[in-house]
Amino acid sequence: MISLKSLRVDYEDVNAVKDIDLEISAGQIYGLVGPNGAGKTSAIKAIAGILEPTYGEIKIAGHDLELEPREALRKLGYMPDFPPVYENLKVWEYLDVFAAAYLIPGAQRAGKVKHWLKKVSLSEKHDALIKDLSRGMRQRLILAKTLLPDPQVLILDEPASGLDPLARKQMRDILKEAAAEGKTILISSHILTELSEFCNAVGIMEKGELRVSGSIEEIRVRLGSHKRLTVRLASPTPANVDKVYHFLGNSKHCASMAKTEKQEINCLFTGSKEDAAWILTQLTLQETSIYDFTCVEDDVEDIFLKIGAKEVS
Repeated sequence: MISLKSLRVDYEDVNAVKDIDLEISAGQIYGLVGPNGAGKTSAIKAIAGILEPTYGEIKIAGHDLELEPREALRKLGYMPDFPPVYENLKVWEYLDVFAAAYLIPGAQRAGKVKHWLKKVSLSEKHDALIKDLSRGMRQRLILAKTLLPDPQVLILDEPASGLDPLARKQMRDILKEAAAEGKTILISSHILTELSEFCNAVGIMEKGELRVSGSIEEIRVRLGSHKRLTVRLASPTPANVDKVYHFLGNSKHCASMAKTEKQEINCLFTGSKEDAAWILTQLTLQETSIYDFTCVEDDVEDIFLKIGAKEVS
C-alpha cells in the first residue's frame, strides 16, 4: 500500500533522504525510527505529498503520487507532529468542519462525528471547547479527524509525542484496530521502544539512510544481537558454581563465559527458548540449587545503538 523506490530528498547542499526503497503492505504498522535529524520527517512529508522529492517513485495504494496525485492523496490520511487546531471550536464542530472539507454528505456528518469520537474515547467531550482539552485528548481528536474520510493509508509523524502512558496506550489500541481493518500505517518516532511495542516492522534511519528494515526479531538476527543468560544459585559453593560453569561452557549455545563476584554465572546465549528450557531442566536434574535463571535479549535501544556504532565505525 506504500511503495518507495529510490526516494531522495535534498535541501540545497544537504541530502536529507538518500535513495530509500521500501514496501509496506496492507494491515501493517511500520515504524520509522531514528535520532532527530535522521531524515524521518523529510521522508514522511515526501510520502504525504507535502514535500516534493528530488527524485524517486512514491505509490500510495497503487497510485503514483507524481502521476496521479489526486487519486493517491484521496487514499491517504496524514497527521503531522504538533498539528494546529482551532481552539475556540467545540470538539464536534472541529470534526464537522473537516467532514465538510472531505466532502462527506451533510446527512452523514453527525453520525460520522459521533462514530469517530466514540472510537477515540472522546464522546463525553462532544460539546467541549478544544482549548480545554488535555494534550492526549487533542492528539486523539486529531487522529479522529485524520480517520474521518476512512483512508486506506495512515501516515503519522511522532503521534505519541508528549503523551502520558495512558494516552499512548489509547493511541496504540486505536492504531492496532485500524491495522486489523486492513489499513496501512506508517509512524515516525525517535523512540524505538515506543514503536517496538506494537509495530509489525521497523526501519531505522541514520543520516538520511534506511540502515535496516524488518521485524524486531529479524533485525536482532541481522545485527548479531545476542541474549544474555544468567544463573544464580541458592548455595553458591565453589563446587556448585564450577559445576554449572562447566556445564554451560560445554553447551554449543553458550559463549563468553564469566563468573561474577556474587558467584553468578553469565554467558552470551545464541540458542532458542526451547534450548534455554532444556538447559534449565538439565541443571535442575543435577541438583545445583538454582534459584534464578534468566535469559534476556538485547534491549531494543541497544539495537539502535548498534546501528549508530556501525555508522561511526
